[in-house]
Amino acid sequence: MNPPSFSKLPILIKPFLLSLFLSIFFLVFLSTQSPLLRLKTTTNPPSNGSAGGLRIRRGYTSYNAYIERQLNKTLNPKLRKIWTTRDWDRKIRVFAGVFQSLKQRKLILNESKALSIGARVGQEVAAMKMVGVSDAVGIDLVPYPPLVMKGDFHAQPFRNQTFDFEFSNVFDHALYPWKFVGEIERTLKPGGVCVLHVAVARQTDKFSANDLYSVQPLLELFKESELLEVRKVDAFGLDTEVVFRKKKINPY
Repeated sequence: MNPPSFSKLPILIKPFLLSLFLSIFFLVFLSTQSPLLRLKTTTNPPSNGSAGGLRIRRGYTSYNAYIERQLNKTLNPKLRKIWTTRDWDRKIRVFAGVFQSLKQRKLILNESKALSIGARVGQEVAAMKMVGVSDAVGIDLVPYPPLVMKGDFHAQPFRNQTFDFEFSNVFDHALYPWKFVGEIERTLKPGGVCVLHVAVARQTDKFSANDLYSVQPLLELFKESELLEVRKVDAFGLDTEVVFRKKKINPY
C-alpha cells in the first residue's frame, strides 16, 4: 500500500507537519552559522596535510565563551594560591633549568628582550630573570604585576618586532592557533627565537582549545620562521620542545 500524499492528509495534521519541516530547516541553517563552524570552514587557513595533526575542540559557541572558560581557570582562587605558594619555587626551578639550557645553546641571551606568553602568575618570567635575562615580561588574560601584564595572545599588545625571544607552554589553549603564531611572528624581531612547549604524546587538560598530534602543523603555521630544534622534554604535562627562528629580512 502506498503512503497517502500530503494533499490527502487530514486538515489538522498539515499545519503541524509544515511547522515541523520549517523548524528542522531553520535549525540546520543556524548550525551552519555557528562561530565554530565558520572558524573551521572560512577562518582557518588551508592546510597542507596537517588536518589530522591539529584539531580545534568543539564546544565554544563564541569567542567570549572561550575567554570566559579560560578565565574560570586563571581566576580560580585555589589554583592561584597553589601557583603563588606551593608551586612557586618548584616551577621557577624547572623553568630556570629550561632557560639555562637555552642560554647554553645561544637561543636566549642576557641582553634579550623576552616575552612569556600565557604566563599566569609569572614563574617563567621570574626564571628568566634568575638566569640573567633582566628585560623579561609575561602576558596573560589576568595581570600579575610586576611580572605579568594583561594581554590576549591572539592579539598581543605590542608593536611589530618588539622581542628577541618568546616562550610559551600554552599553545594548546589557543582557539585560533594561526593567530597565536601570527602574533608571535609579528612581534618577534628578524632573527628572534620562539620556543614552544607542547603536548604531542600526552592528553592536555579540559581547558585546552586544541589538540596537537604532531609537530607538522607548527611547521605550516610558522610561515616566516625556520625550524631549529625539536626535543623531548618533561615539563608539567608537556612532552615536546619546538624551537623556531624568525627569518631575517633580505636587504636586497
